[in-house]
Amino acid sequence: MHQNWICVALTTLALLTQSAMGALLPACDPALTTTQGSSDRKQKLAEEGFWPIGGQEQWVTVHGEDCQNPAILVIHGGPGNPLSPFSQAMYGPWTKDFTIVQWDQRGTGKTFGRNPGTENAALTLDQMVNDGIAVAELLRQRLGQKKVILMGSSWGSILSVHMAHRRPDLFHAYVGTAQMVSYTANQAASYAQTLALARAADDKKTVAALEAIGAPPRTDPRAFGVLRRAIRAYEGKATTPAPHAWWQAEAQYTTPAALEANEQGEDYSFLQFVGLKGDGLFSKVDLPALGPRFDLPVYLVQGQEDLLTPLSVTQIYFDSLQAPDKALVVVPLVGHDPNEPMLAAQYRVLVERVAPRVRKTQ
Repeated sequence: MHQNWICVALTTLALLTQSAMGALLPACDPALTTTQGSSDRKQKLAEEGFWPIGGQEQWVTVHGEDCQNPAILVIHGGPGNPLSPFSQAMYGPWTKDFTIVQWDQRGTGKTFGRNPGTENAALTLDQMVNDGIAVAELLRQRLGQKKVILMGSSWGSILSVHMAHRRPDLFHAYVGTAQMVSYTANQAASYAQTLALARAADDKKTVAALEAIGAPPRTDPRAFGVLRRAIRAYEGKATTPAPHAWWQAEAQYTTPAALEANEQGEDYSFLQFVGLKGDGLFSKVDLPALGPRFDLPVYLVQGQEDLLTPLSVTQIYFDSLQAPDKALVVVPLVGHDPNEPMLAAQYRVLVERVAPRVRKTQ
């Protein structure tokens, strides 16, 4: 099957054709690379289109100032919260040093809209991990790079750890933020810490709402939303808000069709995540069961005020890990959701810890 791919490179529109084998043509021209491996002139990348992933066409965007820069594959959270609509506002400044790759996961955003009937299928963790690996493999082929950098947050941190365990050969390093560890540990700590804050504040309304859903495990899918709203309220009191401009989606994501697909995908993904009886994807998460060994460096960026993936749980998991290099960076004024201090900490890790390792392997 042939599929058109729109590529903006060197500010010129070029039409590329997907091969019958599902391969993507290289984006980087080897003729522009010297024998020392540096570019004679920079090749800009601004690509947006559907890639053949796991029997679907899934939305991928690739942006960077230089094709030779290391690529970061961003694994978004949710699972129904793609970052592609906001990528340029949030990560645009990074593109001078890195190629930023966003992927709307199965059941999410433009990928959901492209694949009618998705809502009638169940999501599985194994399927989505395989999707992520396929994206990484195609990305390596597309950019002519042996490895890429893996960066995941929240739900995306679950997928990323599975991807890193399954195919460490694809990745220079894993940079995790708001690291999920296990359903049991994360939910218990999250509930206890949020309830304690509400009681300390004599917030009778929130205390009543939290006591009504009770401690985990739970069977009511609405319970997760109750806890999440309380978390956002209390994190908001202790963290720096993200710039309003970050959440102004690019025009192509604000059409009626795109907005409808995003909303439907978010609802679908949320139900798949929590399950109608509390038996969704999240209930099966247990990263320590994968074992402590990573065959690649692991760097975790943790918001000090994060109540959904609390530091108390992340610290125990991090301490257990065995990796060629590892670091846990705790960031003040940061909760679970991204803000400027969080992105600044991620960028420092990428520049100071990951980029030097990438250069050594080139």
